[in-house]
Amino acid sequence: MIKKAVLPVAGLGTRFLPASKAIPKEMLPIIDKPLLQYAVEEAVREGINEIIFVTSPEKFSIKNHFKKNKKIESTLIKSGKQEIAEKINNKIFSKVKFYYINQENQNGLGDAILHAESIVGKNPFAVMLPDDLFFSEKSCLQQLIEIFSEKKSSVIAVNQIDKENIHKYGVIKPDKISERIMKVDDIIEKPNADEAPSDLAVCGRYIFNPLIFEHLKSTKPDKSGEIQLTDAIKSMLIDEEVFGTIYDGEKFDCGSKEGFVHATIALALRDDSINESVKKIIKDIV
Repeated sequence: MIKKAVLPVAGLGTRFLPASKAIPKEMLPIIDKPLLQYAVEEAVREGINEIIFVTSPEKFSIKNHFKKNKKIESTLIKSGKQEIAEKINNKIFSKVKFYYINQENQNGLGDAILHAESIVGKNPFAVMLPDDLFFSEKSCLQQLIEIFSEKKSSVIAVNQIDKENIHKYGVIKPDKISERIMKVDDIIEKPNADEAPSDLAVCGRYIFNPLIFEHLKSTKPDKSGEIQLTDAIKSMLIDEEVFGTIYDGEKFDCGSKEGFVHATIALALRDDSINESVKKIIKDIV
C-alpha cells in the first residue's frame, strides 16, 4: 500500500562539523554502513520501491552511494571477495527507483517534504528522518503501516521523553485508544517542559495521506523562517484524524554526537566479527 518514502537529507549537519563539511552527515558510517542506508533498507524491506531524497547539490555522494558501481564489483569478484561485492551493490535496491530533489534553501522540514509533492502525487507516503536509527523485530515503519492500513489516516511514531529534553521535540496531546495507539488531539513544536501536553514526543517516522501537502502550503514560517512539519500536522487535525503509536523497540538519536557514538558501540557489540575486541577496548578505556 505504501510505495513511496521521502527522506529529507538537505541539512548542513552542523553538529558534526568539520566531518560533515565534505561528507554528508547522513553518509557517516555506523560501523561499515552509512547511517542513511539503514533507513533506506528499512523502507525497502516494507515494500517501498520509490525513495525520494530531498537533498542539496553538495551531497553528490548520496547519489553515488546508491548508484550501482560495476567497476568495484568486478574488481572484488576477481579478487574472490564475492560477499563484499554483494554488499556494495545490494540486491534489495535493484528494483528501487531513487529520486533526488534539491532544496536550495534550508526552510525547514515542512518545506523539504513539500518539495516531494510532484513525485508523491495523490498517494499515501512515508517520511523517514535518517538521524533516528531504529532496531526492533517489527520495524518502526511496519508498525506504522499496520495502523495506517486499519485507520486509513496519517500515523506518527512517538516515544517517551524526559522533561529535561522534551523541548527538543514535537510533542503530542494524546487521546488513548489502546495500550500503544492513540488519537492525536494536539501537537506542539518544541514546548517548554511546563507547556508540554504529555511526555510523548514525535520520532522520525511518519505515514501521511497527501492531504498534508495542502496544510504545508498554508503553514506560515516560524520565527526562524522555517516551515515546521509539526505546525502542518496541527493544522491537518481539523480535516483528518491523526494517530500516534508508541514505538516498540530501540531508538538511537544519531543527530547528536552522543547518540551517534551510542549507536556505534551498540552495533559493534552485536557484530560477531568484532564484538570481543570491542569489549576489550571498552574495558581498557574504562
